[in-house]
Order: sequence, then C-alpha cells, then structure tokens
Amino acid sequence: MHIAFLTPEYPHTNLKHSAGLGTSIKNLARGLIQEGVNVTVFVVFQNKNITFYDKDIKIISIARKGYKLFGWYLERKHIQTIIQQEIDATNINIIEAPDWTGITAFMKFPVPIVIRLHGSDGYFCYLEKRKQKFKHYFFEKNALKRSNKIVSVSTFTANLTKKIFNLNCSIETIHNGIDTEDFKPIPTEINHGQLLYFGTIIKKKGVLELAQIFNAVVEKNNKATLLLIGKDVHDVFENTSTITLFNQLLTEKAKQKVTYIPEVSYQDIKNYIAKANIIVLPSFAEAFPMTWLETLAMEKPLVASNIGWANELMIDGKTGYTVEPTNHKKYAQRILTLLEDKDKVKVFGKEAREHVICNFSTTVIIKKNINLYESLLDQND
Repeated sequence: MHIAFLTPEYPHTNLKHSAGLGTSIKNLARGLIQEGVNVTVFVVFQNKNITFYDKDIKIISIARKGYKLFGWYLERKHIQTIIQQEIDATNINIIEAPDWTGITAFMKFPVPIVIRLHGSDGYFCYLEKRKQKFKHYFFEKNALKRSNKIVSVSTFTANLTKKIFNLNCSIETIHNGIDTEDFKPIPTEINHGQLLYFGTIIKKKGVLELAQIFNAVVEKNNKATLLLIGKDVHDVFENTSTITLFNQLLTEKAKQKVTYIPEVSYQDIKNYIAKANIIVLPSFAEAFPMTWLETLAMEKPLVASNIGWANELMIDGKTGYTVEPTNHKKYAQRILTLLEDKDKVKVFGKEAREHVICNFSTTVIIKKNINLYESLLDQND
C-alpha cells in the first residue's frame, strides 16, 4: 500500500515553518512506514521545488507558482499535475489531505481522496466568532463534497464541521497519535515555579487570557515564572503583534517574570517541556492538539481549556485540569494548586502518560488508520 499526503506544512529544515498539522502528519507517516506502508508527502506553497527523504518518507516540496489571474484554480491544477505524475510513476493508492482551505478543491485523481478534519478555516472562524470569507467556505465545501472519505481527529470537530458545511455523511473519528518513545520523560532538573506555554502566539490559543491568568498567579505565588515559546502572529483586529497585546495586559510585577522565545526547533522543544514545572495551554480553538499530546506523553501536568475536544483528550483532575479560559480566577487557582503540591504534579504526570500510551500512542492509532485505508481500497476494487 502506498499513501500520499497533500499538505501545506511539514516539519523539516528544508521547508517553511510548520505547526501542529505538519507534526500530526509526520507522526502518522512515520507510523505507517514502520508498518511497511510506502509514504509520499507533497508539501505545497513552498519556496522551492525539491525532492528529498525524511528517513524513509519521500518529501516532494512544491513551490508556489504565483499566477496573477485565477491563481486559486491554476495553482491547484499545477499541484494536481505533479501529483498525477507521481501516481503514474509510483502507484500511489490513496491521497489524504487536510480540510484547511480546501486544498483538493477542483482536483481530480484516479485514486480515492481522504479528507482529514484537523480544523478548517470555517471551523476556526466559527469557534472564534469570525465571519468566514465566502471563497474559503466554497473551496472547503467543494473539497469535502468531492472526497471519497472524511475522517476527523476528534468527534467534536466532526460534528461541528457537519453543521457548518451542511454535510449528511458519516465521519469516522481517529484521534491524532504520538510516538511515546520519541516523546517521553527526560531526566532533568525542573525549573520549579516555571509555567510553560508553547505554540503559536495568537489570540485563538488563549494567549491574552493567559496574561491575565498569570497576573493572578504571581499575586499569590512570588516564585512563579512564565516562559512563552512560539511564533508571534500579527493580530488583524488590533493591527499589532499578539505578543505586544500580551505584554500590555501584564501587571508590572508579572512583566518581570515573563520570558519570550520566538521559536525553537521541533527537537529542542522537548527539553523545554521537560524542564517546566507545569504546562499551560488555555486555547479557544483546536481540533485535537499535538501540543497537548506531547505534554501528557512527557509526564507533565497540563492546565488546559475545557472546550469541545478537551473531553476527548483530557481527564479533568487526573491528567491535569481543564478550565474555561475566561475564568481567570479559577484557572489561576488550578495552577497555584499544582505549584504548591509536588506530589500531585507527579501523580498527574504519571496518569497523563499512561492515558496517552493506552489511547493515543502510535501503536494504537496506526492500526486504526491502516484499517481505514484498507476498507477504502476494498470499496474501490
């Protein structure tokens, strides 16, 4: 079996910056390779055309052509041509793409197309209470309607996507998985009192709520510090950087205790997670976040949001705490509880890793994906 992924991102130094979507695809690709499945990844809208291997995964980087007229259509047809050549040459059986911006809209292939719901533009607009551009809605709905199979990384995302796009089809849930041997506890000295946020610095991730939560934390615990790691995003509503908005919300006392690092490598982030006392991720908009899986797999207690997808990933009071991000006082109280109880931190960490191993490890998730692909091929014989 030969599976191809079509994606706008993938974590590799030869390619543009990648976030959770790229990480989830890489984890899935690696797991498939280990099970004897051939994998090719087409990474689109890149800076250069290049083909290389990430271990046994074939990566084909496709540069944006930059058409001046009807670019939305011509770019897709250009990508389709390159993929078709690879289908003919290497006998690709299935193409999988994410729902984001409807990459496969207007593309035609002789093999089945799987759309995996990682969170479309329409999905995130709904969660953020923003109006979606009609063209994005049109592309995403076209791609979903033309697919042979839709699978989702969470049931919450599946149900909301069906509502947004008026879909009547059944959508199977296969959660994101993680290699628990790659992300595992690292023996190291803990920075006691240190809270860590890692991910894009953007409003929808609850970063501005975190500023106000941290203000409340430092008022009660003078030893608490906060480390932010992630790419800063320009806020379109306030017309300034999100980190600037974050800093404006901090009290003078809190400002002295915050450190910001714009970016670190995918491998280095593990060391920061390992050294942190508690991970804080108060997001408003996710599908099934890799950052949460990485945290739990490394035996770190997580204080996260309680929205939608959270109940499919977290167990409140066991793997960490889930709290409404706008409830700054309660969120701060949960953090303070962990800062003051080292035994609970250890217990939560152990429970978190065990929960991930049993439910979201690559071993468990890859089998479900292979069954999905095989059933789709059987239907098309």
